[in-house]
Amino acid sequence: MKIANPVSTVIWSACVLAALALAGCGPGPGERTAASDKSVWDHFSVKLDGHAASLQLAVLPDEQQRGLMQRPDLGRDEGMIFVDARPHRLSFWMRNTPEPLDVAFLSPEGEVAEIYPLLPLDERAVSSHGDQLQMAIEMPSGWFASHGIHPGSRVDMAAVKAALKDRGFDPARFKF
Repeated sequence: MKIANPVSTVIWSACVLAALALAGCGPGPGERTAASDKSVWDHFSVKLDGHAASLQLAVLPDEQQRGLMQRPDLGRDEGMIFVDARPHRLSFWMRNTPEPLDVAFLSPEGEVAEIYPLLPLDERAVSSHGDQLQMAIEMPSGWFASHGIHPGSRVDMAAVKAALKDRGFDPARFKF
């Protein structure tokens, strides 16, 4: 009786263990769960206290890092919503962003907690005071004020979850 090559047995065993370990690994928070035709360039209608905004959805790190850079053509009701996998202190800057914007920092429940102006091309960070914030919305300067949006206002979380799903993300992974 011949015994199998011990090196082959070790390699085969390692492959089996690696396959078993990877089988239990699903996408992490913020990772895509299904193919989608939608991308960061698509717009989704999301209401803030009943006021419609046409928002792009930035979830992946490269999408969030680019944000609204080099966008001189932002429409009056257009902006971007940034959705993070977990609550934390948020920070934004305006590198390569020529248009003045305002940023609203939101809780996981979709409540506006803080709003700040963002100056064109300003590379100084604008950070939230709160450390339990999970989303941010950037809109043209003055949009929040002109629509009566202030701390305590709410975003339509059903629309945010639908946008996440349309982009191929599992909303349950964001725990809101």
